[in-house]
Amino acid sequence: MSQTAAALRLRRAIARTRHATRERPPAGRRPEEADDVLGTFATDGALGFDPFPFLRALHDAGSHAVVIGQVAGIMHGSTELTGDLDLLWDGTPAEARALRAALAACGCAEPPDLDREQAAYEVTGAAGDLCTPRLSWGDMDVAPCLARAETTHDPSGFTVRYTALDDLIRMRRALGRPKDQRRADELTRLFP
Repeated sequence: MSQTAAALRLRRAIARTRHATRERPPAGRRPEEADDVLGTFATDGALGFDPFPFLRALHDAGSHAVVIGQVAGIMHGSTELTGDLDLLWDGTPAEARALRAALAACGCAEPPDLDREQAAYEVTGAAGDLCTPRLSWGDMDVAPCLARAETTHDPSGFTVRYTALDDLIRMRRALGRPKDQRRADELTRLFP
């Protein structure tokens, strides 16, 4: 597989999101208000969603954070769109510094409390959660997912780390929400 394939899949999905939401008025629903069936695509998070500036800032800051959630699903071939960018990071002080630098570079007005196991963030073009392995994922230990992450190269000159397929499917099954089960089933059908 091409080293740029996952980044290109994400770029195509962002274009589809832009097209699908171009005439949709804001509904006043933030990504954290997404339901467990439709997900964040049905929220205002999908309006103007463009995670690429933040992904580039993460790269430029030397972050080792890993894309999880539906953005990772899209990078593996899922066709469902999303409106948020969730990341898994190791919780160390060095990584916290890199995350803060990337957040600041992308206009984060209210820096999240990175001492928490899960912290919401918002930057220009994207919002989501910054999760550490301390966050409960049912009976799954997600810490090894950091080391097993895959890498894609965006054609504009930066790399993105994202959850390996098997780990992403296991994470979805561990969370167990209807949207996670549906998306795990989709990925399993794509890669039997």
